[in-house]
Amino acid sequence: MGYTPTFKRKYQEEIVPALQKEFNYKSVMQVPVLEKIIINQGLGSAIADKKIMEVAIEELTAISGQKPVSTISKKDIANFKLRKKMPIGVRVTLRSDRMYEFLDRLVSIALPRIRDFKGIADKFDGSGNYTLGVTEQIIFPEIVMDKVTKMNGYNITFVTTAKNDEEGYALLKSFGLPFKNAKKN
Repeated sequence: MGYTPTFKRKYQEEIVPALQKEFNYKSVMQVPVLEKIIINQGLGSAIADKKIMEVAIEELTAISGQKPVSTISKKDIANFKLRKKMPIGVRVTLRSDRMYEFLDRLVSIALPRIRDFKGIADKFDGSGNYTLGVTEQIIFPEIVMDKVTKMNGYNITFVTTAKNDEEGYALLKSFGLPFKNAKKN
């Protein structure tokens, strides 16, 4: 048997039994699963400077361990000098082992490096999914400070199979995401 990420093992051995007991699931198949993590970065300034896009792709590849794809504009907007099909962002979808490895680095290393960190907001989308906004890419240890020319943020979306926000919150909290205030049951 090969290598298993720490968080994957933690999910199978600790989180599943705990959530099964907490929500009274009859089967382990009912326990919510973290399906994927999507990291997205909007780059409106890439319209004027093509180098910004290359740097963003390089940084996101270093952070995620996977090559991101460019997102393109859907329509022309003259006020922003934006033309249809121009690259305006990058995104990457992580699944399976890479997803668990990224989550481990995010919770253990990146989030504690945020200045004046007091926890993350607990606003879910109603379906058990959660989006976290990170304002600076320098919180990730893979980013070399000397090469950073412009501070850019990311939206990190956690997609779960949870049926509601309460289950999604319990799942992500058990992975160690530092939410600001504990939910009241």
